[in-house]
Amino acid sequence: MNAIEKLEYGRTYHIYNRGINSTNLFLCQRNYEHFLELYAKYIHPIADTYAWVLLKNHFHLLVRIKEEEDMPYLSLPTDLSDCVAADSVNENNMNGTLTGSIERCQVGSCQAKKANPTRQFSHLFNGYARYFNLKTNRHGALFERPFKRIKVDNEKYFCRLVNYIHYNPVKHGLADHILHWGWSSYLSIISVKPTRVSREMVLGYFDNRANFIAYHQQQSDLRDIENLLLE
Repeated sequence: MNAIEKLEYGRTYHIYNRGINSTNLFLCQRNYEHFLELYAKYIHPIADTYAWVLLKNHFHLLVRIKEEEDMPYLSLPTDLSDCVAADSVNENNMNGTLTGSIERCQVGSCQAKKANPTRQFSHLFNGYARYFNLKTNRHGALFERPFKRIKVDNEKYFCRLVNYIHYNPVKHGLADHILHWGWSSYLSIISVKPTRVSREMVLGYFDNRANFIAYHQQQSDLRDIENLLLE
């Protein structure tokens, strides 16, 4: 895996990261909520979400990047300095420092352009880092960099990864059952309430909801997944 490769259109990825030096990313309920609000702003427009979990010092996401023709156009600010701030955060620059420029921007005029998937994730992490640093009176990088990504290209691995993601709170001793951890997609998938998670797509991999639940109740050996992670 090339850790700094750009996210490709139409590909499914396991994306994960943790706080730098194992720093806790979430200290209270509001922290989790704000991360999800930023996720809805930056990631939902450019990717389908299949599974996710937020833990104290790390997270896991399973997403499919939309096809290039389905990428939304971003309305960029009209002031050049604002344009740079909005659209030139380098993914290796996770402390919020802004670099670079926008190709099609001119002073006083800025064209809309298609969203860049890799950059959208950088916006998410930079935005959360700025929020978290402000709330906790800290400075500097919050996340390890660059964020990790692994392509998911077969159905068996997909199903095992969904299980792995939802089982993480139990694995790390944060809950005694996946039902008892509220910051994951598991409850949304087994529910019938509206959700941004691509519920029907995920359930389709397991044939139905009952099989999905039964699959998660199995004691699976997930060491093959862990061997791929740089944790």
